[in-house]
This record gives sequence, C-alpha cells and structure tokens, in this order.
Amino acid sequence: MRGMEQTTPAAPAFPPVAAKKPHSFTHHGVTVTDDYAWLRDPGYPEVADKAVLAHLEAENAWFEARMKPHQPVLDKLFTEMRARIKEADTSVPQKDGDFLYWISFEEGAEYKKWWRRPVGAADDGSADELILDEVALAEGHEYFRLGAISVSSDGTKLAWAVDDNGSERFTARIKVLATGEVLPDVIEGTNSGLIWVKGDTGIVYSLANESWRTDNVRLHWLGQPVEQDVELYHEDDEGFRAGAALSANEKWLILSTGDHETNEVRLVPTDDPLAPPILVRERLAGVEYDVDERDGVLYVHANDTHENFRLATAPLDRPGEWTTLIEGSDDFYLTGFELFRDFYVVEGRSRGLDRIEVRYYDDPTRIEPIAFPEASYEAGLADNPEWAVDKLRVSYESMVSPASVYDYHVADKRLELLKVQEIPSGYDASLYETARLEITARDGTAVPVSVLWRKDRPTGGPLHLYGYGAYGIAIGPGFSTSRLSLVDRGFAYAIAHIRGGDDLGRRWYKDGKLEKRTNTFHDFVDVAKGLIERGFTRAGRISISGGSAGGELMGAVINSDPELFGAVVAHVPFVDVLATMLDESLPLTPGEWPEWGNPIEDKAAFELIRSYSPYDQVRAQAYPPLLVTAGLNDPRVTYWEPAKWVAKLRELKTDDSELLLKTNMGAGHGGKSGRFESLKEVAEEFAFVLWQLGVPA
Repeated sequence: MRGMEQTTPAAPAFPPVAAKKPHSFTHHGVTVTDDYAWLRDPGYPEVADKAVLAHLEAENAWFEARMKPHQPVLDKLFTEMRARIKEADTSVPQKDGDFLYWISFEEGAEYKKWWRRPVGAADDGSADELILDEVALAEGHEYFRLGAISVSSDGTKLAWAVDDNGSERFTARIKVLATGEVLPDVIEGTNSGLIWVKGDTGIVYSLANESWRTDNVRLHWLGQPVEQDVELYHEDDEGFRAGAALSANEKWLILSTGDHETNEVRLVPTDDPLAPPILVRERLAGVEYDVDERDGVLYVHANDTHENFRLATAPLDRPGEWTTLIEGSDDFYLTGFELFRDFYVVEGRSRGLDRIEVRYYDDPTRIEPIAFPEASYEAGLADNPEWAVDKLRVSYESMVSPASVYDYHVADKRLELLKVQEIPSGYDASLYETARLEITARDGTAVPVSVLWRKDRPTGGPLHLYGYGAYGIAIGPGFSTSRLSLVDRGFAYAIAHIRGGDDLGRRWYKDGKLEKRTNTFHDFVDVAKGLIERGFTRAGRISISGGSAGGELMGAVINSDPELFGAVVAHVPFVDVLATMLDESLPLTPGEWPEWGNPIEDKAAFELIRSYSPYDQVRAQAYPPLLVTAGLNDPRVTYWEPAKWVAKLRELKTDDSELLLKTNMGAGHGGKSGRFESLKEVAEEFAFVLWQLGVPA
C-alpha cells in the first residue's frame, strides 16, 4: 500500500538556525551574554533534551547534504588512503619473560589481535596463542577502544579494559589465558593502567569519579567483591589527578599525583601493596618530578633547579635528598629516562630534534648517543619491557621516511633495522623534499616549521598548515600516509612548532600558556605569513587544521586573520574557553587552571581569556570556509562548545562561505574508532579542503 512506503527525508535547503535564548553571567563586574547556552543539556553527561538533539541532528543533516555531491571525491581519497595501509600486518615481536608478544591486523579488520608464543618456539604459527581479540570484543559496538592491557608476571592471566561509547570510562576484566575463562571480577569506571601486584593476586587501578578525575589509586584482590577494594591513595586537591605505574625492575608501585605543573610521588612495594607509602618529596608549586629505583638508589627527573629538568639520585631511605647526576641545560631538554639493569637511557631534544643517549651507572662521563641519518626526524624508545637487556627497541620516522623499528645493540653501538612501514600502493621517497625552516614571529622569536612537498610542485601552490600549541605537547616531524593525498595534489604540508608546545624546551611551553597564551596564536599567523613571503603559497590558498586545544587555535586565528585562510578544519575545538574555565562543576576545569588561568579568582585572567576565547570573539566579519567536528560523549571538549560556536558564527558572519558541523553521536574526543572508520573522517576533511580551495581531485 502507498501509505506504507518508506520515504527518504528531503535534503535540507538551508543550514539550521539555532534559537536564541537570552542568558548571561557576571564576573568581576562584567556581564557576558550567551544566547546559545541552552545547547548544553542540563542533564549532562546524559544528553536527552529533545531540542538539543534535534539541533545537532539538523546540523548533521546539513553536513550530509552539503558533502553529498563530493562523495565521489571522498570515496577516491579514502580508497587511496586505504591502499597505503598494509591491511594484513604484524608488529615486530618483543620478548617479555618467557614469551614473545606482538599484535596483528587481519585483512579488512578495524581492530587488532594480540598474540604471543613461547620463546624458542617455531615461528610457523603452531605455538601462537591469541590472548585478546579486539575484533570480537568490538562486535556490535559503534565505538570501541582498548584502554589497558596487562599480562600477569607469571604469564597465566590477562587484564584488560574497554570503553565502548567514547566516554573514557572503561570496564576492566580478567581472564585465565590457558582456558580463556573470564573471571567474575569486573571493575566498572576505570580510567588508568592495570598493574599486577603481590604474586599476581591483585590489580592496581584508578577509578574516574563523577568529574572524570582519577582522584584515587585502588587495589583489587582477585576473587574478592569490588566493594571491598582498598584505596591505596586518595587525592583531595580537585585540580590533581592520581595514578600508578610500575618501576622498571617491577619492585615498586609508583603512586603519582599532580596537575599540569606540580606533582608528588610515593612508592609502595609491589609484594606488599598495603605497606605505608614512602613519600619521595612533598609537592611544591611549579615543581614536577618522576622517579624510578635501582639497587636502593632513586633516580629523579625534576625541574626544581632548571626548567629543562635535571636527573638526580637519592638514597631510598632519604628520598628527598637529591644529588644532581645530569645538570639541567638550556641546550638539552631532558624529557625523560628509563632504567635498565646494566645501563640507563636518557631521552630529550636538542634544538627541537629528538636525542637518545645510553649512559652508565659506573661511569658518568660515558655518554653514547644513538646516531640517526636525517637532519629532521622523530625517534624514541619503543616497547622495552625487560630489566636485563643488551639491546633496545627504538622507533624512527621523518616526514619523508616511513616509520621504522630498530634494535639498537648497546655493546657495539649498532642499529639493526627490523621493520619499515610498508605502503602497498607504492611510495618513492625520492619524489619528496622536506625542510626545517625558521620563521620570525612578530616579537622577534624564531619559530621552527617542518615542511614537506613534492619536488615537482609548482611554486605558490596550495599549502596545508597544522598546529596545536598547548600542554607542552610537541608535534614532531613524523610520517603520515594520509598526508600524501594532499601533497600528491600539489600541496605543501607544514607543521608549525609554535609556542605552547615544548618542541624547543620547557621555556617554549611556558611562553605559550597563561598570560602568554596569545603567543601561540601569533606564532601560527606569522608562520602562515612567513610561508607566503617565502613563496610557498599565497593568502587564501592556505588550509589549516587543529584539534582540541588546536581547535581553539583555529578559532582564534580566523577571528584575527580570516583573509589568510581558504579552508579551516577544527576538530573537537576548545572554543568556549571563558565559560568552561568559569565552570568548576565541569569535569576537567579545576585541573586546567594552571594551563589557562583561573578567571573565577583572577580578574586579569578573566579579561585575557575573554579577549581571545574564540566563541566570545566571534564578530560580524567574513570568515573562511569551516568544517567543525564534535563528539556527543566527549568528556574533554564537551559537545556544546563547537555547537554554540557554529551557531554564533551562523548568526554573525557576513559571508556565504561553507560552515559545517558534524557531531559524532556515538563517539568522544577522538572521533570514530577503528582504523578505517577513522580514516573516513580524514578523507572527509581532505575532501572539504580540496572543495574549498578548488583543487582537482
């Protein structure tokens, strides 16, 4: 019957217009209006408000309608990106105790399988043991993420934790590997690693509280009710997060608590986890440190005497008495260290480039850096689970060199290549060129920029510029197969190593946070202008992208310099900075004040954040084409931030440029899970960029 026929809803003819509902708040005598505050569901983290959901669905429908004509381009991009991925792939096995462990992807699989076989067994598959199957675990779920995986020290049991909705609340389970029996122990709401203690009879973990903050470290005895789990540590400071790690020799449980600039560490024996914790040194504002132990000596990586950190030692019975082993340096940013039985390894950056040094306990003057072949690269220690080793697993890549796995033989200082990332559709590094430039920002600071392009690229073509610039996170000059889809179409691809990251050391980070936050935005704009001046491109031919705090960057620079950019992609953008930092009931706000400032107590912080907060600074002007993404279950950048921003842009912008919002209704901060589903979102981004810049697909 005609009345029973299914009809497809007509594509929307116009973008959705969000209702304006008067709302305001006052701080420090300043009243701020926010007509789109209603987009925050009052029942959050449950989002059930019909008007809110209807608006998000309308935005999604508009996104689908506008992107539909470009589906052939999207499909083409996805096909070529997928063709660069070796679908049936296996990692290099690594020894840990009596077994070799590795992961594999099967042809067409979105998720990994975890394997092992006994050391010395034939490499013919006969002794291979599947210990965890992510493909099976993910079946039936729109979203899947493995958060932790840990084999017991005797190799008989496996603990793992899964998030199946993007909320970053994981459920931990334990199974017996020989039989596959899943034990009745189920721990809901974890957000941490899983650490085996006391003869593999207990698991140490942390729960996320109502504010998504891990304010605890807990111990679960196998076979006992979760309600009887013991809290080993509780953190009362609402800005701090607590967690646990294992010392390299596996003798100590390392309990840490801290925020973005201060922390405190305690030690507990793994064979007696209920023993009174040993406090290494009381927290002191601005001092960060981490600790490991060998033969009764603590090794302490700390920024108490130099912002670029030093390495110190202390006797275990006097843990707060630190004696310098490696001085802090303006030239070498000491980012971390790892202890092994016979030597230790220091990692850091010199002039922004990664450096790995092998050092020796009995000879402080013996320093053996690992040499790498290129002038610009990313390198670091990979998975090295054992205490007594004579070789180190090392990872390496550059903007032109696919990811490689090496074993570094310590005695003869030799790198042995084990695996190079395979690109099935083909890749010829000789077609490409890369450079590390320095572009002078408006205050005279030289900002590093890593650039990749094809040698046959016409001068002045399109350019894609990526940036982040927050939390002291460096963006290295690494390799990307998906990036080639732009570069092979005549784009140069540039990474701006702007202040706010720690690419050039701790000072570089500090010069992009708190009262110096606007340096980050200025650096990015000045890099774009500098690339134009050097002939790489021209104004309006630059596409830009960033996510989370990098999405805040996108919002700030299109407010200040919209004419520079021809296409903008802002993933889960942190754009409602003022309102978020004023709302201490939100999960992450108190812990974010050391990064952004506390506008509740500090009027100067209030004024500064208000002056750059992208949502608050939207104005009546022309904006470049913009694609915005969000995650309904995102606990880090709540969905309403991008939703409000897009609504306000629709109201005030004076142009007819594209403005699209896509909200993942079943995912969180990282977008869709699965290696191909997430790749589709990259293809969407690139299809949008090609469309807006008029570059042939």
